[in-house]
Order: sequence, then structure tokens, then C-alpha cells
Amino acid sequence: MTTEKTVGFIGLGRMGAPMAGNLARAGYKLVLFDRQSDITNRLAEQCGGRAATTPAEVGRSASVVITMLPDSTAVRQVVLGDGREWGIADAAPVGTIFVDMSSSAPADTRGLAGELQQRSLSLIDAPVSGGVAKAVSGTLTIITGGEPALIESISPLLLAMGSSCIHAGPIGAAHAMKALNNYVSAAGLAAASEALRIGSTFGIDPAVMVDIFNASTGRNNSTENKFHQFILPQTFASGFSLGLMAKDLDLARDLADTSGEFAPLLKRCAELWRQAAEALGPDADHTEFIRFTRN
Repeated sequence: MTTEKTVGFIGLGRMGAPMAGNLARAGYKLVLFDRQSDITNRLAEQCGGRAATTPAEVGRSASVVITMLPDSTAVRQVVLGDGREWGIADAAPVGTIFVDMSSSAPADTRGLAGELQQRSLSLIDAPVSGGVAKAVSGTLTIITGGEPALIESISPLLLAMGSSCIHAGPIGAAHAMKALNNYVSAAGLAAASEALRIGSTFGIDPAVMVDIFNASTGRNNSTENKFHQFILPQTFASGFSLGLMAKDLDLARDLADTSGEFAPLLKRCAELWRQAAEALGPDADHTEFIRFTRN
């Protein structure tokens, strides 16, 4: 599909770059920005987009602006400015739609949406699940939060990056769901890692254990998609870091605290993943968590 809309894309890391590439292949005109200008320039050349030198330049040029950044603080800085330079919102015309595909804090997302609404600008939260491989293939699961009609208006754009869009609820609901999803995913990986260590000590082949999990009720996303692929061969190359997983678990724990819900397993899981990130380094792949369980 070809569109005359210009889409701004901010944050061209391991996830953002292939997602922007898929938009270009779908016919969207892109204006790109990353704090590392060499990355911006290289991707702009590859996909026929325009490299912006500031976030405000993106705001002036695009009717839809996507952010794919590490956290809420980074999103807020590029959208509203940091006191030293203008943000996207300072230059964006009335009616611009912001789509935060980062893993942001739900409460921060709701606060930012309110500030943008005062400027007649709109915000949708649309975090993704599927990792780098699905970002490359354009088959991400996209979780959305916000006004359904607004989301529907940009659904072709979203589906250029993913195979499905699931509406979670009002603004912030998608970011809440992403944090909770990653909690369930992290808990499954941690449980399987401990089970492998115990079974190996008993003399069971780890590869056989994973096969049995996957043929039984203990199977989960990690046993199916991470152990044979990244953990047992010790390549640890899933493309998602320990630090980011620990951050998402902190968001889920904060959500539980704010909600007043009793969540002892979540709190213990968040603590373990934070300890793993400190022990192995935040840039270690999250599948290296199994190394932490061996300490």
C-alpha cells in the first residue's frame, strides 16, 4: 500500500530500525531520528527516508510520529523537550498522532496523553511483542491503548509492522499489558532455568528435559522459543537485554503496588531479574539469566 502520509520514527535501535524498514517497504514516507546520527543517516539512505537532526524537525514533518525508546523518561524528553532543545510536540501541527511503541510506564503514558491533549495532539500506546526476529519479518504482535477510532485510523500503518493488533483498553492499558506479559514470560524462563539446573544435577540431559517440557504441561514461550535456540547452545542472542527485562518487571511490580494487589511472586521475580542484571550487566542478553541461576 502507498500513502501520502509522512511518518516520523524516533529510536532506531535493534527493534526500531527493522520496524521503520517495514514501513518504508509498505510505501510510507519516513522522517527518521536517533541520537546517533550515523544510524539515522544510514537507515535513511537504506529506506529512502529523510534524516532529521532534531526531534522538533520530525514534529514539523510528520502527521504520525512513532517513538521506540528505552523508557518513559526518554519518550517524554523527545516529545516535550528537555529544556535545552524543543521536543516533537513544540513543532507538531494540531491533529498530529503520537504512537509510543516503547515499553513505557502506564501512569507516565496517561500523564503524557493529558499534556498532549491540551495541545490538541493525540497519543496512542502501542508496545510490541515478538523480539527482533519478528520486528524484521513484520510479524510483531502490537498491543494498543487509547481511543478505538483513532487506533483504527492508523491500523494499516501498524499492520505494516505486525501481524496482529490487539486493543487492550484506554490509554496506558497497552503499556500495562506489555509489562504484565513480560512478567509472565520472565517467570516462565526463570522457572524453566531452575528446573534444568535441578534436573541436570540429577543426571537428566538438558536437551531431553526441554523436549519433555514442550510435549507436556510445563511448556511455555521460553521452552519453545529460547532454550534450544539460544540457551542450550549458549549463543544468548535473542536480541532483548537483561536490563530491559528487569525494567519491564519493575514496571509490572509498580503497577501491582499502585493497584494495591497482592503479588508476592511478581515482586520476587522482579527482584531476581534485577539482581541478574546487576550481576551479569544490563546489556547481557536476557536469556543469560540461566547463568545467574548457576551462581
